[in-house]
Amino acid sequence: GLTYVPNIQFAPFYVADALGYYKDAGLNVTLRHHNFGEDEFGALVSGHESLIFAGGDEVLQARAKGPDIVYVAQVFNQYPVSLIVPAGSSAQSVADLRGKTIGIPGQYGATYIGLLSMLKSAGMKPTDVSMQSIGFTQVQALIGHKVDAVMGYSNNEPLIFEQQGFHVRSIAVGAGSPLVSNGIAAMRGELQAHPDIVKAFIAATLKGVDYAIANPEKAVSLSKTYVPGLDDSAKAADALSVLKATLPFWQHASGSKHGYSDPAKWQAMATFMSGEGLVTGSVDGAKAIDNSFLS
Repeated sequence: GLTYVPNIQFAPFYVADALGYYKDAGLNVTLRHHNFGEDEFGALVSGHESLIFAGGDEVLQARAKGPDIVYVAQVFNQYPVSLIVPAGSSAQSVADLRGKTIGIPGQYGATYIGLLSMLKSAGMKPTDVSMQSIGFTQVQALIGHKVDAVMGYSNNEPLIFEQQGFHVRSIAVGAGSPLVSNGIAAMRGELQAHPDIVKAFIAATLKGVDYAIANPEKAVSLSKTYVPGLDDSAKAADALSVLKATLPFWQHASGSKHGYSDPAKWQAMATFMSGEGLVTGSVDGAKAIDNSFLS
């Protein structure tokens, strides 16, 4: 399961499929993009999907509702959202926006959770700023001076601002955040029934990650079969810009195990999300991960 619209940010999966990494591992893989309005984990829970690419925070929210979903390989090694301000803004951190207006798509998703994390790290409460739900109009809202800052994806909105000649600065959520971004997850029953298949799928996908990091131009070309419109040179160039901005989020620290999930960070994320009311009841972060399927 690949959530929502085909996009170059899913390139590792497209690459692994196009170059036969899955086939070479003895797998017959179907990449399925979800429909808007579809329950993100519905197909996984019902058994219509074997694995899903989803955020760690999303996995905890889903687990809090009952399904025993387990995160088995981390792909995004940094949380990919930022606080974005005009280049001329005096704000150097979220603390400098106390009493100011910050535009968010809504009180959901990575941009909202990322902002809550930044406020928490700065010793601030959500009420210390004015959050304004603006849908996905961050670019128009900031250029039009309707808000003082916006939350957006680090590999997307800043590129659009620059394309429009509006210079901005991005203030990243930061390495100190407890939040874990996207990786591969599955139902525990799937892990128990097909451990070798899950392990082979992870290895092939991480091989696709490494290929995309080393060969971004080729990764865009290979993705043309999967992402409509990439035959257009302008759209392919835009996709390459997004991909290059995404690569740092996929890179893992030298000496660290590719795909590894840090139990302490998951516990910290569970504590943070519970404290912010983002999950119902207490959630055990340690039970939400399993590193044993990594090669």
